[in-house]
Amino acid sequence: MLHRRAFARKIFLVSSVACMASLGAIPAAAQDQTATNAATDDQTIIVTATKRETSLFEVPFSINAQTEAAIQRSGATTIEDLSRNVAGLTIQNLGPGQSQVSVRGVSAGQIVRDQPGVKEQVGVYLDESVISLSLFTPDLDLFDLNRVETLRGPQGTLFGSGSVGGTIRYITNQPDPDRIEGLVEGNLNLVHEDDIGGHLKGMINLPVGEGVAIRAVGYYTRYGGFTDALREGGGVDENVNDGERIGGRLAVTFQPTPDIRFTPRIVYQEIRADGFNRQESYNVLANPFTTTRPAVTFDEREHFLLLDESFEDQTLLADFTASFEFGGVELTSVTSYINREILVSRDASALSGSVSVDLGFPDAAVLLPSNLVDRTDLETFTQELRLSSTGDGPFQWVVGGFYSDIDRFYRQRLPTPGYDAFTDATLGAGTSAAVANGFPADSPYNSDLPYDIRQTAVFGEASYDLTDRFTLTAGGRYYDFSEERRFVSGGLFANGDDQTDRTESSGFSPRFIASYEASDNLRLNAQVSKGFRLGGVNDPLNLPLCTPEDEAIFGGFQDYDDESLWNYEVGVRGQGRGLSFNAAAFYTDISNLQVTLDAGSCSSRIVFNAEKAHTMGIEAELTAEPVDGLALSLSGSWVEAEFDSTVRDGSGNVIGGIREGNRLPSVPNFQLSASASYSFPVAAGAEAFVGTSFQHVGSRYTQPSDQENNPRAFVSGLPFGGATGAEVTLLDLRLPSYNYVNLSAGIDWDNGLGVMLYVTNLFDENALLSFDRERGGRARLGYNIGQPRVIGITVRKRFGG
Repeated sequence: MLHRRAFARKIFLVSSVACMASLGAIPAAAQDQTATNAATDDQTIIVTATKRETSLFEVPFSINAQTEAAIQRSGATTIEDLSRNVAGLTIQNLGPGQSQVSVRGVSAGQIVRDQPGVKEQVGVYLDESVISLSLFTPDLDLFDLNRVETLRGPQGTLFGSGSVGGTIRYITNQPDPDRIEGLVEGNLNLVHEDDIGGHLKGMINLPVGEGVAIRAVGYYTRYGGFTDALREGGGVDENVNDGERIGGRLAVTFQPTPDIRFTPRIVYQEIRADGFNRQESYNVLANPFTTTRPAVTFDEREHFLLLDESFEDQTLLADFTASFEFGGVELTSVTSYINREILVSRDASALSGSVSVDLGFPDAAVLLPSNLVDRTDLETFTQELRLSSTGDGPFQWVVGGFYSDIDRFYRQRLPTPGYDAFTDATLGAGTSAAVANGFPADSPYNSDLPYDIRQTAVFGEASYDLTDRFTLTAGGRYYDFSEERRFVSGGLFANGDDQTDRTESSGFSPRFIASYEASDNLRLNAQVSKGFRLGGVNDPLNLPLCTPEDEAIFGGFQDYDDESLWNYEVGVRGQGRGLSFNAAAFYTDISNLQVTLDAGSCSSRIVFNAEKAHTMGIEAELTAEPVDGLALSLSGSWVEAEFDSTVRDGSGNVIGGIREGNRLPSVPNFQLSASASYSFPVAAGAEAFVGTSFQHVGSRYTQPSDQENNPRAFVSGLPFGGATGAEVTLLDLRLPSYNYVNLSAGIDWDNGLGVMLYVTNLFDENALLSFDRERGGRARLGYNIGQPRVIGITVRKRFGG
């Protein structure tokens, strides 16, 4: 339920922008859109993947760019939607604001809420500002975007750490001093046939003086829920994972001369969700094996809760971009500040209850509601300064420096009212106070982890045309990184830690590219490049929760090293006669791959370094317009991603499935998407369209260990509620492939009005996205699941321009 004041503030923001957009109906002379705002010019897509404006066709490495028109026509609202048309891009949706991204099979597995030290493998940017954050990369609204660029393969030279697999860039439309324009969009949708979602969005661009313009965007989205919570006593709460997103952007451009441009901007977004897209198979508090409690068998899209759950993310981004062009050289400065507050509130009653059973607590203690509260406070400052050539000569170059300072404070609490009394009664008076370590009462686990992360880098890249058709490019980036963190813990489930760790590293990442223009419509590329991901320190194991075996296996892994890889690829890009295509074949040699695993019963996650791994594959994208009005597209990728080394414990046993020949986690071997749309006139000034799309995602494993002894028999080992503790839950941990079919139809009028009807996931497939386990399965077993069928209508109206 929204607070009244917050709801009023949201309606005011969106309605204000919508009303401003209507001002765009004031007649204005039509002007050609600037290159910054134009995604296409005579079918040429302009991108900035090389930190200089160039056509998509001329980019000498594998890249996908989806324009604003393509995004609108597809109905995409999230990066997960966009990924369906991008070969080699994999999105693991763990809920609003919690997507995990991998490119070309470079994946460390599922990163979970209590791993704040793990770094990203794919860099994500909003224009020039880096916004990626492991697990919590902002789920930005796609409204009023000029395009989304997906740069495949390591981009460490120009984009630094976190771009080891690739880089995704959201490019917004910039303020335009030459035009008045506005856009309003509304949507209403039905999720899983019984919950309502929708959105209202608006944009206005206004010149306010000579060379000065303002562009404002506001949006509000309500997400319909689709998972149900079974409650103690037999009740059911439906659609508990609904939520909302509200946000806006305000940018101002000052261009006093054609060669000088300043753009300050503020971006603010809130995401709130009332639950998670989780489906359970077993819960220690609700399962088919209990006899003194009601036996529970879960259906699709159901899980068990004693407490409500929630997710909140407030993101503020302020950046300032300035550019000065002089004598064939452009100087660009990008200053960025990010402040984020993230709250993840989960029902941890099954986790705490499973520990209570192990400790011999009475049933009343096992059933105490327990709330795991994770808070992340983040402040990031970055500064980039670069020089680049702007002329048309054979020699082109860019050189720059980068600095970032990140303060990240992660806090975890487990408030469980009444728990201390059971602790003292069972384990001895004063036990709870003795292990508190200064943290609150009735919270059996607590931790504080402040991080201070700093990085400096210098980079450069240059290309030279040896002939009119043959170009060589070389570049590199030197980085110096330091991370300092303190770990303090307390409570019955913790160790009472208080330790400070410091990690430092430095290195150099080069890139070499050869590009040959075989004809005006065909280009061949070859590339060798290096990417890197910074290392870190694992949190201490929660030893009071560990079995002796798990303590022995996982207790010796503290630091993990930088991950690096060398990428080798060849590619081809062509266009002409209504046809465009690009394809690439690649091989990636990975050293010290950072792999995330559950530490068995310890309720801890740790990162290992797998000494050697590789990915190799083929990716291709094809678009065609064989006849007027008919647009076809096909994209797909085949990837082999495997370990080339084995990690063993002191007894020689393989740890966590990190075995030579096993697959890297979360990555399908095969992905395919295809779409077709047909446009045709239906009246003067009106064009109708119909379209369909198909997406296939192959089978995956959530963690490397899921390939071992699979299908797997999970023995609960917890005699509670009449269960003996020997009952078995048999699960196939190989996540099955899934297929989505989508339909759309609509009409666009010349006056800027457009209407679209659509259905996503037509056959209501219940896609299993990742395997979800707590305490190695002793507390809970289940899956994170995809969105069901959605039926909706979108109406938009553009003014001016």
